[in-house]
Amino acid sequence: MIDTGDNHSDDQEVVRDGAEKIKGVFSSQTISKVGTGTTQRRTIQKTYWSCEEMADGCIEIQPLNFNYVPSGPKRSIDRDSFLASYNPEPEFYMTTVYPAIKQVDDAIVRGEQHRERGAAYSAEFEFKQAMAVDEENVRANFGLGLTYLDRGDEVRANDIFERIVDLEAAFEEEHKHLFNDFGINMRKNKMLDQALQYYLRAEELVTDDEHLLHNIARCYYEKGDIKGCRDYLEKSLQLNPNLEESAQFWTYLKRQGLIAEDEEPNIGSDAILKDKAPSIRLDGAPKDEESGVSPKDEAPSINLDTAAKDEEADMNLDVGSSPESLSTTDEKDKKPSGSIVIDLD
Repeated sequence: MIDTGDNHSDDQEVVRDGAEKIKGVFSSQTISKVGTGTTQRRTIQKTYWSCEEMADGCIEIQPLNFNYVPSGPKRSIDRDSFLASYNPEPEFYMTTVYPAIKQVDDAIVRGEQHRERGAAYSAEFEFKQAMAVDEENVRANFGLGLTYLDRGDEVRANDIFERIVDLEAAFEEEHKHLFNDFGINMRKNKMLDQALQYYLRAEELVTDDEHLLHNIARCYYEKGDIKGCRDYLEKSLQLNPNLEESAQFWTYLKRQGLIAEDEEPNIGSDAILKDKAPSIRLDGAPKDEESGVSPKDEAPSINLDTAAKDEEADMNLDVGSSPESLSTTDEKDKKPSGSIVIDLD
């Protein structure tokens, strides 16, 4: 599982002595005593981990669950400690881990395909199949939650929401499109409190993301909290004065009489917000069809969701720190679930 670099290609990163970066399944062992006196015996606990070397040279490790797929909190250890305590398990990966991961990935792909075709119940089945193997899989949880929202099943969607909001991996960069879709769909289903809690949770983990702040402003607007909307809209524009959706939103609030006509956001510039009133539909829906908003004839119809165009409004969810720094102490102290205990006596 540690490539020597003898046949590495030009686009692979190498470290120190020419060895490729560490990546694969490794195991660690701990020996403990069980019982007392004449009944005392020794046991060995073997735990499997998914491991990958990071750019700083530290190794990020994640335990395998009972079904032998990477799941749960990640943490980082230094390279020397890793090499001293962890052993590569290439055969175990090929015979056990890889088939389990493929089973999950295949089920998710089928679920996403069913959802795109509008086959909600088939999609639900596939996502549940994936979660039966890895209940913390981010794509499966998002997929199942979006499926419930598509069906208007708020009770089950809320159950998934409560699970996702505790999964810090859900707010990482690789899941930004799913993150956006889920938040917007919760709001459209009038799950406003959950949508706001969801975005505020992201704000705890995300640094300086004007799109996220814009979405929080939109939630406050839908809840009728104009002050909260105004505050977060101003924060969004402070980070990026050129964010067109936020500039349009501010203009819309002024034209609706919700903020003073001569009031501008406190962003240290008066060069923006001029001529920011093109006719753009709310959420891509036909004019006047967006519930909760009834634009006046003279007011602009504005796209208040920065994530409506995925390519132009990606959520920047790179928290700028290692996954370990996002894990609580309790999570780090939890023993991996995919351990094997062997009686030595």
